[in-house]
Formats: sequence, C-alpha cells, structure tokens
Amino acid sequence: MRSMTGYGRATSAVAGYSLTVQVSAVNRKTLDLAISLPSDWEALETSVAEQVRQVATRGRVNVAIELTGARGAPEIAWDSAEVDATLDKLAALAAARGVPFEPTPELLWSVANAQRITPELPDAEEAAATVTESVAEALRGFVAMRAQEGEALLVDFLARLRTVRGHVEAIATRAPQVAPGYREVLMQRLRQAGLELDVNDERVLREVALFADRCDITEELTRLRSHLDQFTALLKSDGEIGRKAEFILQEMGREVNTIGSKANDLAISKAVIELKNELERVREQIANVE
Repeated sequence: MRSMTGYGRATSAVAGYSLTVQVSAVNRKTLDLAISLPSDWEALETSVAEQVRQVATRGRVNVAIELTGARGAPEIAWDSAEVDATLDKLAALAAARGVPFEPTPELLWSVANAQRITPELPDAEEAAATVTESVAEALRGFVAMRAQEGEALLVDFLARLRTVRGHVEAIATRAPQVAPGYREVLMQRLRQAGLELDVNDERVLREVALFADRCDITEELTRLRSHLDQFTALLKSDGEIGRKAEFILQEMGREVNTIGSKANDLAISKAVIELKNELERVREQIANVE
C-alpha cells in the first residue's frame, strides 16, 4: 500500500550549474502532473512526465526542476553600458522638459532588470541524461516516503476493520433474537388489549412470520462479510488500491444502510450507527491511498 502524499529531492551538477529536482504530491482522485523546468528545456517535459507515470497512478504530483549558479544562487547580471545609456537618455529627456531627474532605487532596478543578461544554459540534449538520473533519484525518495506512509495507513486500516467485523458479528448474534422478541411484545400487547390469543394462533403466527421476513438481514450480512474479506485482501495487495477500495466501501455502506432499515431492533440500530461511523473514518483515510 502506498500513500498519495510524498516528497523526494535530488541535486546534481550540469555544465557548471547546480541542478535541483523536487517531487511532491498531495491527494487527487486521478493523476495530475505539474512540471516546471527552465524554458530552454521544455523538450524534456515529456520524458520527465513518463518517469513520474511509471511510479505514480494517483495524486497531484508537482515536479520542480531548477538550475542555479555554481554557488547555488541564481546569477544576476546586466549590461552596465546599456543601463548607463538608458539613464543618460532619461536625464536628457527630463532636462529638456525642465523636470528634475533623481533616479530612485526602484527606477534603477527597473532599468537594470530591463537590460538583464540571461546566462546561456546548457541545451536540453546536453542536460537530458543528468536530468533523467536526478528525476529518478528524487522519485526513489518520493516512492520510499509514500511506501512508509502506506505501511502506517495499513496498520490503521486493519485495526479499524477488526472493529467493523466486531460490530458485524454483534449484529449477526443479535439478529436471530429479533423475531422471537417481537412475538413476545406482540403477545403482551394483545393481552393488554384484552385479546387472549394463543401463541400458536394462526393469525399470530402469520404476523410473526411476516415480521421475520421483513427484518431478515441474512443476505446483507453475508454480502457485508464478503465485502470485508475483499477489502482486507485488497489492502494487502500490490498496485493501485484507492479506486477499488472506494467502490467496495460504497457497497459496504449500502448493505449497512439496508440492515439499519430492516432490522427494527434497538441493539442492531446502535451497532449500525457505530458501523457507519467506523466506515466513514475508513473512507476518509482511503482518500490518502494511491
């Protein structure tokens, strides 16, 4: 089992620059990729996306590829001669119109930034091998973190499923007592109403039989146990789990709702409420599973 959240990072050197790759992910029903890299390397985006798809099937995955100077900070340089020439033109324009000209720090930065020199980056073909290996290294850390979190989630799921099974078996134990209990209540009400009918009276037997049929939850319990077995096996399997688990949980919820509507018994109703609460907790957690 793997969590959908994870993080991985790798650094390397390429053509005198420092290359940093960061991979992070959060929950998403489908795989949603966002890749940022230097504009000169856009040709590498397809191969990077393919690397991610080999290890992730769900989640919002962000891949950030950054290139910085040898010292680890972006290099900032501009053409000083062009900056001076631009400022001289602005001063002459101001003087021609009788306007005082006092350059502010904001103006200096704006002019300098307009004349910024973009360092020549290594081309995509030259950087491709290093980028591929760095992305692979970051993804290894990313996958390891997902697996570690997935193990913790599995322990939590198995504990919650034991709780769910306990409620299911409590319902199964109580279910055979519902119809006899109804018969006793029915006979008591008849006596209170002054109707002295025998317990073997055909009308009493028919009423009890109809009630027993309406509140029979044998099929629902069988399907619910089957869904629990499928869910447990799925959690311990390899590959994608999230979507299948969500479907099984939906079916389990359907059976629990039917049991609640048919049982007509206080003890079973209480157990159904506990079941729904526990299944909702499982559903919330399964949203974190790939």
